[in-house]
Amino acid sequence: MLADIFCRVIDNYGDIGVCWRLARQLRRERDWGVRLWVDDLRAMARLAPQVDPALPAQHVEGVDVVSWTRPAPPLAPGDVVIEAFACDPPPEFVQRMRDQVRPPVWINLEYLSAEGWVESCHGLPSPQPGGLRKYFFFPGFTPGTGGLLREKTLLPMRDALQADAGARAAFLHEAGLPALRPGERLVTLFCYPDAPATLLADVLAAGEAPTLLAVPPGVAPYLAAGERGRLRIARIPFLPQPDYDRLLWCADLNFVRGEDSFVRAQWAGRPLVWHIYPQAEAAHVDKLRAWLERYPAPDGIPSLQTAWNGDAEACRLPELLQRALSPDVFGAWTTAARRWSDELSRQQDLAHALADFCEARQENGR
Repeated sequence: MLADIFCRVIDNYGDIGVCWRLARQLRRERDWGVRLWVDDLRAMARLAPQVDPALPAQHVEGVDVVSWTRPAPPLAPGDVVIEAFACDPPPEFVQRMRDQVRPPVWINLEYLSAEGWVESCHGLPSPQPGGLRKYFFFPGFTPGTGGLLREKTLLPMRDALQADAGARAAFLHEAGLPALRPGERLVTLFCYPDAPATLLADVLAAGEAPTLLAVPPGVAPYLAAGERGRLRIARIPFLPQPDYDRLLWCADLNFVRGEDSFVRAQWAGRPLVWHIYPQAEAAHVDKLRAWLERYPAPDGIPSLQTAWNGDAEACRLPELLQRALSPDVFGAWTTAARRWSDELSRQQDLAHALADFCEARQENGR
């Protein structure tokens, strides 16, 4: 099987983050040939330093990476065409899909949502001009959806690192973090510009427990590295995807954003706070609340999540943060987060669900 994956970089790293993980997993675990079309190779190179943004085509970790230019390179479509997040393949490529004796299976890989309606739309076909058919494929949190990206080795690697204090310390040093002090917790911060990061720093600085806050480049630039009260702030370099995963595993609490880091934080099995990408007409609010209805956490944590995203309870954020970080609540939250990760891991992962779906339609002639 040969798959073409089209990715238009809109949210800096979230779109390409999902597509790059999917491309590698299909190649490694299903032995598919994969061509990944990307319109912004500079963004991709931050996640995969092996990528040269100046090259029109290159082979990286078993995946053919193609610069999505206009007009698009004249390549014949593969057996499967995946457009990530309704990005629309080039018209000339779609025409070549129509010209195939056996047109490819065409997938629209949708955004992740925990909303109930997703199950009823997952896998539905949408007739297209010229006799083509496009299928909607929804990531999700239930067996009635496409699941979440999760490589076979991910959770065993996580468990091994979390069980080895020496390995964690060595990794954090390599990632540019200072050594953790006795009793100091590690918090990571990855958020959009409108997040109340200054308020978070104030609460951590005044807290009972010492905290090391790890902040990557471009995030909350007004938070300078240094020490204040019970808080140390460390500015860390941008990490490739495998190392970012490890950072999440090492942390006690992860503030994440968008889709890719949000999913990876759930696989960390540690407490997380999600900064959801804002959408027109506040559609993101419904998505946040739908996830919170599924996410098992102590009382007060849902209010913390919505306050972090600027809802009417934003004025209570200091109080909500202080309560969430109290030993009893945080301990219960940590237990619930691991249980949530374990429950999700019993479902089929997205890459294999997608591959099974496409191979079944290839066998049945669509």
